[in-house]
Amino acid sequence: MASPKRVRIESPIRPEVVAKLRTGDRVLITGTIYTARDAAHQRMVESLEKGEKLPFDIAGQTIYYMGPSPSPPGRVIGAAGPTTSSRMDSFTPRLLGEGLRAMIGKGSRSKEVKEAMKQHGAIYLAATGGAGALLSRAIRKAEVIAYPDLGPEAVRRLEVEDFPAIVVNDIYGGDLYEEGKARYAAAKADLNDVADADQLR
Repeated sequence: MASPKRVRIESPIRPEVVAKLRTGDRVLITGTIYTARDAAHQRMVESLEKGEKLPFDIAGQTIYYMGPSPSPPGRVIGAAGPTTSSRMDSFTPRLLGEGLRAMIGKGSRSKEVKEAMKQHGAIYLAATGGAGALLSRAIRKAEVIAYPDLGPEAVRRLEVEDFPAIVVNDIYGGDLYEEGKARYAAAKADLNDVADADQLR
């Protein structure tokens, strides 16, 4: 496996850029991303099922699973940390089918979502949980564009600069969490072998 890279990328993320990213790569994202959590995802999927248009053209876009806290004086947004991505799993394959290219959140994804990412050429990235105030510093502009009645869970268009994230799932089936578990299990087994050898001396 190639060593992880540190790269700057622009969002919307071009397919050729996605093709070069691998599990474990650290990225700094600049450009436009959208926020949406489970309530907004449900509405978007319901709109698609009714044959209605989405509030923004999702093809090639990046969705950040985030609902910000109120904006403090002089700031465009409040704390902007990721929410648990599995809450969106039941809706995600449908949106990937519409061309969604990247997602940012925290935690692992379902088997169905990972298969849909491979099928449609999309990636999943993780942002650092518990660092919402720090992450908000990368957000230069925030604007509610849909479902304002959802409050913090409304869909927002964000303009970001050097927003930090790490590739968890790439388009080739790589999974950073699974690889981490495997490395931990291997290291634990090695330690057990050393302990057993010491006992035999």
